[in-house]
Amino acid sequence: MLRAVIFDFDGVITDSEILHLRAFNQVLAQHGVEISTKDYYKEYLGYTDVDCFKMLIQKGLLEIDEQKTKELVSRKNRIFNKLAKTEGQIIQGVRDFLQMLKNNNVPMAICSGALLAEIELILEQAKLRDFFEVIVSAEQVKKGKPNPEGFLLVLQKLNQSQEKSIEANECIAMEDSHWGLKAARAAGMHTVAVTNSYDANELSMAEKIVARLSELNINALQQLCS
Repeated sequence: MLRAVIFDFDGVITDSEILHLRAFNQVLAQHGVEISTKDYYKEYLGYTDVDCFKMLIQKGLLEIDEQKTKELVSRKNRIFNKLAKTEGQIIQGVRDFLQMLKNNNVPMAICSGALLAEIELILEQAKLRDFFEVIVSAEQVKKGKPNPEGFLLVLQKLNQSQEKSIEANECIAMEDSHWGLKAARAAGMHTVAVTNSYDANELSMAEKIVARLSELNINALQQLCS
Protein backbone atom coordinates (compact mmCIF):
# COMPACT_ATOMS: atom_id res chain seq x y z
CA MET A 1 0.00 0.00 0.00
CA LEU A 2 1.30 3.45 -0.94
CA ARG A 3 1.43 5.66 2.16
CA ALA A 4 4.02 8.37 1.29
CA VAL A 5 6.25 9.72 -1.46
CA ILE A 6 9.65 11.16 -0.57
CA PHE A 7 11.46 13.39 -3.04
CA ASP A 8 15.05 14.30 -3.54
CA PHE A 9 15.19 18.03 -4.27
CA ASP A 10 17.94 19.00 -6.70
CA GLY A 11 17.46 17.14 -9.95
CA VAL A 12 13.97 15.89 -9.10
CA ILE A 13 11.95 18.97 -8.12
CA THR A 14 14.24 21.76 -9.25
CA ASP A 15 16.76 21.97 -12.04
CA SER A 16 19.45 23.52 -9.88
CA GLU A 17 22.42 21.14 -9.97
CA ILE A 18 24.29 23.38 -12.39
CA LEU A 19 23.69 26.33 -10.04
CA HIS A 20 25.29 24.37 -7.21
CA LEU A 21 28.31 23.68 -9.40
CA ARG A 22 28.64 27.34 -10.33
CA ALA A 23 28.40 28.32 -6.65
CA PHE A 24 31.03 25.73 -5.69
CA ASN A 25 33.40 26.98 -8.37
CA GLN A 26 33.01 30.63 -7.38
CA VAL A 27 34.12 29.71 -3.87
CA LEU A 28 36.88 27.37 -5.06
CA ALA A 29 38.29 29.90 -7.54
CA GLN A 30 39.91 31.78 -4.65
CA HIS A 31 41.86 28.59 -3.89
CA GLY A 32 42.84 27.89 -7.50
CA VAL A 33 40.45 24.94 -7.80
CA GLU A 34 37.71 24.23 -10.34
CA ILE A 35 35.37 21.23 -10.59
CA SER A 36 34.52 20.27 -14.16
CA THR A 37 30.90 19.51 -15.02
CA LYS A 38 31.87 15.91 -15.82
CA ASP A 39 33.63 15.42 -12.47
CA TYR A 40 30.81 17.08 -10.53
CA TYR A 41 28.18 14.71 -11.89
CA LYS A 42 30.48 11.69 -11.58
CA GLU A 43 32.04 12.31 -8.17
CA TYR A 44 30.25 14.95 -6.10
CA LEU A 45 26.60 15.49 -7.01
CA GLY A 46 25.09 13.14 -4.43
CA TYR A 47 26.94 14.58 -1.44
CA THR A 48 26.25 17.42 0.98
CA ASP A 49 28.21 20.65 0.63
CA VAL A 50 30.35 19.76 3.63
CA ASP A 51 31.17 16.33 2.23
CA CYS A 52 32.03 17.80 -1.19
CA PHE A 53 34.58 20.17 0.30
CA LYS A 54 35.97 17.41 2.52
CA MET A 55 36.38 15.13 -0.50
CA LEU A 56 38.33 17.84 -2.31
CA ILE A 57 40.59 18.18 0.74
CA GLN A 58 41.07 14.42 1.02
CA LYS A 59 42.00 14.19 -2.65
CA GLY A 60 44.61 16.90 -2.16
CA LEU A 61 42.86 19.30 -4.53
CA LEU A 62 41.82 21.81 -1.87
CA GLU A 63 44.62 22.73 0.52
CA ILE A 64 42.87 24.10 3.59
CA ASP A 65 42.24 22.89 7.13
CA GLU A 66 39.11 20.70 7.22
CA GLN A 67 37.75 22.82 10.08
CA LYS A 68 37.34 25.72 7.63
CA THR A 69 34.77 23.87 5.52
CA LYS A 70 31.88 25.51 7.41
CA GLU A 71 33.09 28.92 6.25
CA LEU A 72 33.25 27.70 2.63
CA VAL A 73 29.76 26.20 2.92
CA SER A 74 28.37 29.52 4.17
CA ARG A 75 29.95 31.40 1.26
CA LYS A 76 28.72 28.82 -1.22
CA ASN A 77 25.20 29.06 0.26
CA ARG A 78 25.11 32.84 -0.15
CA ILE A 79 26.21 32.58 -3.78
CA PHE A 80 23.70 29.80 -4.51
CA ASN A 81 20.83 31.81 -3.00
CA LYS A 82 21.59 34.73 -5.32
CA LEU A 83 21.66 32.41 -8.33
CA ALA A 84 18.48 30.59 -7.28
CA LYS A 85 16.50 33.83 -6.95
CA THR A 86 17.13 34.67 -10.60
CA GLU A 87 17.81 31.32 -12.28
CA GLY A 88 16.19 28.59 -10.18
CA GLN A 89 13.57 26.62 -12.10
CA ILE A 90 11.05 23.95 -11.14
CA ILE A 91 11.27 20.95 -13.47
CA GLN A 92 8.39 20.64 -15.91
CA GLY A 93 5.57 18.40 -14.72
CA VAL A 94 6.49 18.56 -11.02
CA ARG A 95 3.59 20.81 -9.99
CA ASP A 96 0.98 18.59 -11.66
CA PHE A 97 2.54 15.47 -10.13
CA LEU A 98 2.45 16.97 -6.64
CA GLN A 99 -1.17 17.99 -7.14
CA MET A 100 -2.05 14.44 -8.24
CA LEU A 101 -0.56 13.06 -5.01
CA LYS A 102 -2.36 15.67 -2.93
CA ASN A 103 -5.67 14.82 -4.64
CA ASN A 104 -5.11 11.19 -3.62
CA ASN A 105 -4.22 12.13 -0.02
CA VAL A 106 -0.65 10.85 -0.28
CA PRO A 107 1.70 12.58 2.21
CA MET A 108 4.81 14.10 0.62
CA ALA A 109 8.25 14.84 2.02
CA ILE A 110 11.72 15.91 0.89
CA CYS A 111 15.00 14.20 1.74
CA SER A 112 17.86 16.26 0.35
CA GLY A 113 21.56 16.91 0.70
CA ALA A 114 20.88 20.61 0.13
CA LEU A 115 20.63 23.11 2.98
CA LEU A 116 17.17 23.90 4.37
CA ALA A 117 17.44 27.60 3.47
CA GLU A 118 18.15 26.70 -0.17
CA ILE A 119 15.19 24.31 -0.32
CA GLU A 120 12.78 26.70 1.40
CA LEU A 121 13.82 29.60 -0.83
CA ILE A 122 13.02 27.79 -4.07
CA LEU A 123 9.83 26.15 -2.78
CA GLU A 124 8.46 29.46 -1.50
CA GLN A 125 9.24 31.23 -4.77
CA ALA A 126 7.51 28.47 -6.73
CA LYS A 127 4.59 28.31 -4.26
CA LEU A 128 5.18 24.60 -3.66
CA ARG A 129 6.02 24.65 0.06
CA ASP A 130 2.55 23.63 1.23
CA PHE A 131 2.73 20.29 -0.57
CA PHE A 132 5.38 18.93 1.80
CA GLU A 133 4.70 17.80 5.35
CA VAL A 134 8.36 17.14 6.16
CA ILE A 135 11.71 18.39 4.86
CA VAL A 136 14.95 16.74 5.96
CA SER A 137 18.01 18.65 4.78
CA ALA A 138 21.79 18.33 5.02
CA GLU A 139 22.19 19.96 8.43
CA GLN A 140 19.70 17.58 10.05
CA VAL A 141 21.74 14.40 9.51
CA LYS A 142 25.22 13.26 10.48
CA LYS A 143 25.68 11.15 7.35
CA GLY A 144 24.37 12.10 3.92
CA LYS A 145 23.38 9.84 1.04
CA PRO A 146 24.14 7.00 0.28
CA ASN A 147 23.64 6.53 4.03
CA PRO A 148 19.91 5.95 4.74
CA GLU A 149 19.83 8.23 7.81
CA GLY A 150 17.93 11.00 6.01
CA PHE A 151 15.18 8.74 4.72
CA LEU A 152 14.74 7.10 8.11
CA LEU A 153 14.47 10.52 9.74
CA VAL A 154 11.83 11.56 7.18
CA LEU A 155 9.81 8.46 8.04
CA GLN A 156 10.13 9.17 11.76
CA LYS A 157 8.91 12.75 11.27
CA LEU A 158 6.04 11.71 9.00
CA ASN A 159 4.85 9.24 11.60
CA GLN A 160 4.52 11.96 14.22
CA SER A 161 1.29 13.03 12.49
CA GLN A 162 -0.07 9.56 11.60
CA GLU A 163 -2.56 7.51 13.61
CA LYS A 164 -1.21 4.34 12.00
CA SER A 165 2.55 4.25 11.45
CA ILE A 166 3.83 4.34 7.88
CA GLU A 167 6.24 1.49 7.16
CA ALA A 168 9.33 1.93 5.00
CA ASN A 169 8.00 -0.44 2.34
CA GLU A 170 4.90 1.76 2.01
CA CYS A 171 7.07 4.67 0.82
CA ILE A 172 8.38 5.53 -2.64
CA ALA A 173 11.58 7.56 -2.97
CA MET A 174 11.94 9.71 -6.09
CA GLU A 175 15.64 10.10 -6.92
CA ASP A 176 17.93 11.22 -9.75
CA SER A 177 21.25 9.70 -8.61
CA HIS A 178 22.67 6.35 -7.59
CA TRP A 179 23.64 7.84 -4.20
CA GLY A 180 20.00 8.59 -3.45
CA LEU A 181 18.76 5.25 -4.76
CA LYS A 182 21.25 3.38 -2.55
CA ALA A 183 20.11 5.37 0.48
CA ALA A 184 16.42 4.73 -0.19
CA ARG A 185 16.96 1.02 -0.76
CA ALA A 186 19.03 0.77 2.42
CA ALA A 187 16.09 2.37 4.26
CA GLY A 188 13.78 -0.33 2.88
CA MET A 189 11.83 1.96 0.53
CA HIS A 190 10.66 1.51 -3.05
CA THR A 191 12.49 3.56 -5.67
CA VAL A 192 11.73 5.54 -8.80
CA ALA A 193 14.57 7.16 -10.75
CA VAL A 194 14.13 10.22 -12.94
CA THR A 195 16.71 10.68 -15.70
CA ASN A 196 17.19 14.42 -15.18
CA SER A 197 20.85 14.11 -14.14
CA TYR A 198 21.99 10.65 -15.25
CA ASP A 199 21.19 8.21 -18.05
CA ALA A 200 18.93 5.27 -17.32
CA ASN A 201 21.82 2.77 -17.40
CA GLU A 202 23.39 4.57 -14.43
CA LEU A 203 20.15 4.29 -12.44
CA SER A 204 19.44 0.63 -13.09
CA MET A 205 19.07 -0.22 -9.40
CA ALA A 206 15.74 1.65 -9.32
CA GLU A 207 12.53 -0.37 -9.51
CA LYS A 208 11.17 2.04 -12.11
CA ILE A 209 12.94 4.58 -14.33
CA VAL A 210 11.20 7.50 -16.05
CA ALA A 211 12.31 10.49 -18.08
CA ARG A 212 9.81 12.77 -16.36
CA LEU A 213 7.32 12.57 -13.50
CA SER A 214 4.39 13.06 -15.89
CA GLU A 215 4.93 9.45 -17.03
CA LEU A 216 3.66 8.25 -13.66
CA ASN A 217 0.08 8.01 -12.47
CA ILE A 218 -1.31 7.05 -9.09
CA ASN A 219 -2.01 3.45 -10.20
CA ALA A 220 1.62 2.92 -11.25
CA LEU A 221 2.81 4.19 -7.87
CA GLN A 222 0.37 2.04 -5.95
CA GLN A 223 1.49 -1.03 -7.89
CA LEU A 224 5.08 -0.50 -6.73
CA CYS A 225 3.93 -0.86 -3.13
CA SER A 226 1.49 -3.73 -3.67
